[in-house]
Amino acid sequence: MFLKEYITDVYKGVRSLLKGMKKTGYYFVHPSEIITQQYPENRKELNLPARFRGEVVMPHDEQNEHACTGCTACELACPNGTIKIITRFDITPEGKKKKAIDTFIYHLELCTMCNLCIEACPTDAIKMAQNFEHSVYDRSRLTKKLNLPGSRIREGVE
Repeated sequence: MFLKEYITDVYKGVRSLLKGMKKTGYYFVHPSEIITQQYPENRKELNLPARFRGEVVMPHDEQNEHACTGCTACELACPNGTIKIITRFDITPEGKKKKAIDTFIYHLELCTMCNLCIEACPTDAIKMAQNFEHSVYDRSRLTKKLNLPGSRIREGVE
């Protein structure tokens, strides 16, 4: 009984090894089909998938305007407290109080790149960027303020 299991395990191991060697041999004969990328030598032509999740960013247009209303939906959707939104109330020309974003703090060191904040945002104010090189010596550099200085909400975004 024991010998039979041992021989079966050896057979399965050799079969698995030969299967992997078959694939390696195929790529040896057809090198143009290799999909492995030579990072970091190919940084210039690195091609990441469109669905790649690097880090959360807040796009701003030419007038330094963004689409974040300060609704805190992304903050509530985040499973581990990566996002902290500090809001303030602005007075509109009509004299009404309107909630506005003061600071959008993003803790990259806590982020699991789950994309839940992006899905929760009703105005598509934040998105996942393609950058992935986040190595730093000072951990405080991983805490980012996403809204640019002097930025304001884009007209027509509610």
